[in-house]
Amino acid sequence: MVTSPSASALPSVQDSPAAAALTTVLFGERFEEVHQPWRKLFSTGPFRFREGLTPQERAALSYERLRLVNDVLDSPEDLVADVERLSALHEWSGPVDPGLTTVASIHYNLFLGSLLDHRGGGERDLRAFTELRRTGTFLCTEAGHGNSASQLETTATFDPATGGFVLHTPSPSAGKFMPNTSSTGGPKTAVVAARLITDGTDRGVFLFLTPLSDDTGGPLPGVEIRRLPQTATSPVDHCVTSFENVRLPHEALLQSGHGRLTPDGVFTSTIGSPRKRFLHSIGRVTAGKLCMSAYSLGVTRHALAVAVRHAHTRHTSGVTAGGSVPLFAHRSHHTPLLDALATTYAATLLHRTAVRQWTGATEAEREDGERLAAVAKGWITWRARAVMTECRERCGAQGLFLANGIAAQLTANEGTITAEGDNLVIWVKAAGEMLLGHFTPKRPSAVAPEDRDLTDPAFLQDLLADIEAVWHQRARTRLRAGKAGNPLNRWNAAVTPALELVDAHAHRRAAEALLTAADATAEPGARQVLHTLHRLFALRRVAAHSGDLLAEGRLTADQVRLLPDAAEDAVVALAPHAPALTRGFAIADEILLDHPISHPEAMGRDPEHRMD
Repeated sequence: MVTSPSASALPSVQDSPAAAALTTVLFGERFEEVHQPWRKLFSTGPFRFREGLTPQERAALSYERLRLVNDVLDSPEDLVADVERLSALHEWSGPVDPGLTTVASIHYNLFLGSLLDHRGGGERDLRAFTELRRTGTFLCTEAGHGNSASQLETTATFDPATGGFVLHTPSPSAGKFMPNTSSTGGPKTAVVAARLITDGTDRGVFLFLTPLSDDTGGPLPGVEIRRLPQTATSPVDHCVTSFENVRLPHEALLQSGHGRLTPDGVFTSTIGSPRKRFLHSIGRVTAGKLCMSAYSLGVTRHALAVAVRHAHTRHTSGVTAGGSVPLFAHRSHHTPLLDALATTYAATLLHRTAVRQWTGATEAEREDGERLAAVAKGWITWRARAVMTECRERCGAQGLFLANGIAAQLTANEGTITAEGDNLVIWVKAAGEMLLGHFTPKRPSAVAPEDRDLTDPAFLQDLLADIEAVWHQRARTRLRAGKAGNPLNRWNAAVTPALELVDAHAHRRAAEALLTAADATAEPGARQVLHTLHRLFALRRVAAHSGDLLAEGRLTADQVRLLPDAAEDAVVALAPHAPALTRGFAIADEILLDHPISHPEAMGRDPEHRMD
C-alpha cells in the first residue's frame, strides 16, 4: 500500500538547478527586478483569498488592494513607462485577485498611460492619480459600437466663447459600456473617447480628461452612471456611463502631434486620416493586449502548478486490487497536463518575444510589433482557456472551489478574450494585413522529408512553417477568385483560411520562441526538458495538419504513421520532470500551500476554508 505524502513533501521552488534554470528561461535575467517584487507582494497576507464575500465586497476589496499596490511603487509613472514591468504586475496579481488585475490595468495602463503619452498640451498635475486619491478609468467602447470604435457617437464640441468643450452622449447607443465608474473604490476620473467637433467639423476621436465623481464618489452634474448586471468574470463595478452637456476646460483635451487645438479654435494635426488619429489616441490598447496576455499566462501557470501538485499528492486505485498510486501515475491523467505544460511554456516565451518586439520597435517597425501583440494576445488568451479548463477537470470537484485558485481565474479569463480588442476581431485585422503584403511564407526546405527525422527540431519548425504556407496559399487563392465589385463577399470567401493562417503563425512563432530558449539554456537538465517540450508541442500541431503536409510532400506516409508514437515518446520522457517544470514557474509556496486542495484532509475543519 502506497501512502499519501503530505503536500509539503513536494520540493520547493529553490531545490533544483534545473528548476532555477527554467525560471530564468521563463522570466529572464531581470527576474529579481521585474518579477520578484510582485511575487513577494502578492504572497503576503492582505492578498490571501477570503471566503464568503459577495461580488460587491470582492469589487471593493480589489480597490483596497490597488492602494496597497500603489503604496509600494516608487513612481507610478515609471511603472507605466516600463511595459515589461507593467505586464509582470498582471502576471502575479491575476492568480490572487482577478478584479485587482482589471482595475490596476485600467488605472495604470489605459488611464495614466494615456495621460503620459499625450503630454503635448503642457504639464498636468497627476498627483491625485499617482497617489490614488482618485482612481482612473477609461471610457471608449459604446453600447452600440463594441467592435466599431472608430464610429463612436459621443461628442466633445468646442465652445469658442469659453475655449472649452461640451461633452455629450447623443443617444442610448452612445453610452460608454462596461467601464468601472461606480462609487465603489471612491472618487474617479476618466479619459473619455469622443469626437472633437470644431466649427461644425468632425476632427476624429480624441481623449478628454473628465472628472466623474465628487470627493464622496457620487456622480457630478451631467454624469449618469448605471450599474450593469453581474458578469461571470472578474467582480468589477461595470457600468454604462453617459454625459448630458458636461462642460470641460480646454486642458481636458489630450493633445500631441496627432492633433492640437488652440484656445481660440485653430486645429492642426500631423496625421491626415481621422481613423489614424483615433488609433493614436488609443495607443495604450496595444500595451493593454500585452497586459491581458500576461494575466492569462499568470493564471494558467498557477492552475498548472495546482493541478500537477494535486496529481502527485492525490492517490487513487492502481491496476491491482488494494493498490494505490498517485493520479499522475496514470497516462490518461498526466498526458493532458504535459501537453498543457508544453503549450504554457511556448505561450510564455511567445509573450516575451512580443514584449521585446513592441518595446524595441522603431517607428517603421511599430505596425509589425502591434500585429504580433494582437496575434499573441488572441492565441495566448484562447490557449489559457483550454489549459485552465483541463486543469480544473484534472482537479475534479476541488477545481470548482474559488479558494483553490482556478475556477474564478478561468471565468475571469473570458474577460481578457474580449478586452483590448475582441480576439476574433483583432485576428481578422491581422489576417487581412498578412494577406496584403505583411507576411511572406518561408520557402520549403530543399531537403527531402524522407531524409529527415521527427526528433529533429529544425525539421519540426520547417513543418510548422509549411502549415503557414498552406493556409496562406489557400487564403490568397480564395481572395483572388472572388468576383470584383463586392469586397465583402471576396473577403468572406478568404477569411476562414486567413484566420487559420494567423493561428498557424502563432503556433510557429511560439514554437520558435521555445526552441530558441532551449538552445540558449546552459543547464543540461533544463536544456533537455525544454527541447522535449518543444518536440511535444510541435508534434501535436504537425499531427493535426498531417493530411495537408502529406499532400504537399512535406511528410512521408511512414512519418505520418510514426507521429503518435513520437508524441508518446515525448510524453514518457517528460513525465518525471513535471514537478520541476511547474517549480520553474516560481510560484510562492505561501500561495500554493494556502489552497485547501493542498490540505484535503482539512476540508470542512478549517473555518477560513469552510465550503458550507
